Amino acid sequence: MSFDEMDVGTIWMDGEFVDWDDATVHVLTHGLHYGTGIFEGVRCYETDDGPAVFRWEEHLERFYQSAKPFEMEIPFEPDELTEATLELIRREELASCYIRPVAFYGYEMLGLNPSGCPVETAIAVWPWGTYLGEDALEQGVDVGISSWRKHASSQIPTNAKMTGPYANSVLASLEAKSHDYVEGIILNKEGNVAEGPGENLFVVRDGEVLTPGLAEGVLDGITRRSVIEIARDQGYTVHDDATISRGELYTADELFFTGTAAEVTPIRTVDDRTIGEGTRGPVTEDIQARFFEIVDSQPEEYADWFTLV
Repeated sequence: MSFDEMDVGTIWMDGEFVDWDDATVHVLTHGLHYGTGIFEGVRCYETDDGPAVFRWEEHLERFYQSAKPFEMEIPFEPDELTEATLELIRREELASCYIRPVAFYGYEMLGLNPSGCPVETAIAVWPWGTYLGEDALEQGVDVGISSWRKHASSQIPTNAKMTGPYANSVLASLEAKSHDYVEGIILNKEGNVAEGPGENLFVVRDGEVLTPGLAEGVLDGITRRSVIEIARDQGYTVHDDATISRGELYTADELFFTGTAAEVTPIRTVDDRTIGEGTRGPVTEDIQARFFEIVDSQPEEYADWFTLV
């Protein structure tokens, strides 16, 4: 669904609530030309106690950490961004939504060094359903290995969620769609599995759960962290520092993506090779069911994962 099809109204921008169509920047904005921005993607879920933002504190911490490589000083304190986000959800009267905080170097000059450019900050919220398709959570998705490699942390920080490097993900996503895949899988410079364009990846083998370690150049995903904890709480052995070859994907018992948008999405084929039985596997289903049970009911042991609106 495009924004034009949504009933959207307000965006918080640099300390003020403005009409959606008025939340604009100059065409010579530094971040537009050089990708000097940072962002987060966060979900807010409908609960019996009202809307609840999932792991907001962790997302907010990563937001500020991502600014450091750019020497970017976000001109708002974390509690100010928290209150702005909660108030925005209230104003939009959303029971559930996607939340996009973004900060970037703005309009002043266009030299590569952004020193002297103001830091602009904005938060938008809108309804967003299943990211990889309505049937994806149950039926799984078909993916292909991308010819584009994930950049190394020695080239661009991989532990920061920066706007510019996501061109890598855009290229991988476009390539996947051109080959009629729902999504891609990106390998790192060594040829080992890194992640999806906007997701972390998990492998199930012999009842154990594996995911590429952060040293493989993957983003330290908040949903990734959550699923690792959930899987261990469910009694699974989890290897969260695995090195996984391309070939190991084809012979996996199960595969699944995790991410704020993707949540927990099974993978049924890779490069047209059927994974397992070609359906959502039992381990994936168990972890996925527990994940949605947690976001639906916020059990006491996971209560600190939620910020009520």
